[in-house]
Amino acid sequence: MRTAEVTRKTAETDISLKLNLDGSGKSNINTGCGFLDHMLVLFASHGRFDLDISCKGDTYVDYHHTVEDIGIALGKAFYDALGEKRGIRRYGDTILPMDEALIMSAVDFSGRSYLGYDLEIPTEKVGDFDTELAQEFFLGFIRNAECSLHIKMLSGKNTHHILEGAFKSVARTLREAVQLDEEFKNEIPSTKGVL
Repeated sequence: MRTAEVTRKTAETDISLKLNLDGSGKSNINTGCGFLDHMLVLFASHGRFDLDISCKGDTYVDYHHTVEDIGIALGKAFYDALGEKRGIRRYGDTILPMDEALIMSAVDFSGRSYLGYDLEIPTEKVGDFDTELAQEFFLGFIRNAECSLHIKMLSGKNTHHILEGAFKSVARTLREAVQLDEEFKNEIPSTKGVL
């Protein structure tokens, strides 16, 4: 089983996270931020990852530390669950429509961290969630998962649709990249022999 458990405790957040890469999309999410909870439920469902997250954060200040630290913990969980990455497809890509929004994402579990983030978010908030924090979430994720992730908006006008489309697209892209390829199940997908 490709699973991981991550705990992260700082002066700002206290996070417990469990991940099963080979799950069925079950989730139990309680971050203290309703919009982030919704995005992570979608992430688990569309990626078919089993995901449990509990976070107590300094949300009385704002959601920044909670969102960033959950991205960090989730990235670390992917890194741990993938191990040496033997047999994975390594690459994934998705183009996902969400009503008027069209989002493209692509990933490479290369061992190198890079985020190409090209979402033009029309509003600063969805409810009480600062939309700029989506980028912070993905930055925390890629730095700890050690992957290159590109997210690009091809069209869109509705902030909720754009962000929902981005989380769904990334989840499906990650699912494709971490899937085991039976043809190469005993190989690390790199000419270097290591990722």
